[in-house]
Amino acid sequence: MRLSWRFEGSGFRLLSIFLPLLLFLFSCAGGRGYRYENPLYGITPGKGDVLAGYSFSPELRERILALDPDHVTGDDVKNILSKAPAPRIINIHGGIYPVYLAMESFSRFLIGMGYPEEKIRNPWDGSYSVSCYESSEKIAGMVAWYYEHEGMRPMLIGHSQGGMQAVKVLHELAGHFDNELRPWNPLKEEYEERNFILDPLTGEKRPLTGLSVSYATAVGSGGLTRLMPNQWVMFGKLRSIPDTVEEFTGFFMGLDIIGGDLMGFSSVNKYHPNGRAVVRNVQLPTGYNHVTVPVTGHLIRSKEVRDWINAYQPVEEPRLDREFEADTDHILWAADVWHSIKKHWVLELQRLIRAREKMAR
Repeated sequence: MRLSWRFEGSGFRLLSIFLPLLLFLFSCAGGRGYRYENPLYGITPGKGDVLAGYSFSPELRERILALDPDHVTGDDVKNILSKAPAPRIINIHGGIYPVYLAMESFSRFLIGMGYPEEKIRNPWDGSYSVSCYESSEKIAGMVAWYYEHEGMRPMLIGHSQGGMQAVKVLHELAGHFDNELRPWNPLKEEYEERNFILDPLTGEKRPLTGLSVSYATAVGSGGLTRLMPNQWVMFGKLRSIPDTVEEFTGFFMGLDIIGGDLMGFSSVNKYHPNGRAVVRNVQLPTGYNHVTVPVTGHLIRSKEVRDWINAYQPVEEPRLDREFEADTDHILWAADVWHSIKKHWVLELQRLIRAREKMAR
């Protein structure tokens, strides 16, 4: 049985101390007996079927289209976005057994900030993340299946080796490994016997290669983890971001030898686009812990902290500009990722609404 997500703070700090002893000794845990049913999952996708499954009142439509994706407030989330559908978030955790708890904590943070729980948890078993040891082909197939059935492009959030795996998925979708990609059905936990999807916005048949996600991010991904056998294929590719993502953010932490490379935040080590993708590099303060950086569930306990996070605007080297009585560990990473999630939540909704209106003409 999994430990509770409430195992935070000192427990994770102890874990980071004993990290070398735990490496390779444990595998990831199983599910939770949870199952989420979405009415859209029951239809056979075709032209207009997915789009017709959504309904927006005239008032909600206008309010969504009027949102500025770069400046989404807490009130916008509460009063507008919470009344609309949301894109799927696929969290990818690092490789040693207890680290999945960090992604559970991050998921609790997202839920507490207003993101729909059912768009984070795996519909098969209720887990909050997938393992970095899951096949990148499978995750790419999952991205395609969710897009086909939900009409909005998923987001990928990767921690440590999970960040490397997120970038590997982007390369899978770009066709850089010459694999024939097939949709992966998360309800049946199996591949579907086809090498295409029906685009939910156009109804056209298309291969999985070339499909993009809206947002992807990696934190603490590189360094010694490049030596893991499942990541050898990423030599020369890890910092190169293909066009299969609209916006990518790579996070570095000072003195993070495990995940950030000895070169740290140097120009030769930064992520860069190999095409049109928007790529940001963010330097987090020294002291952010490689193992525990996604542990952010505590941040939702303080309204002042939540308000600060909702008002945050991205910069290359963020700093906390005020003091709080509440625990603010890892607030800068959480705030930056949450800003991007809000942004692409809005953009995907606006894209969906415009596609529905085009179909209706």
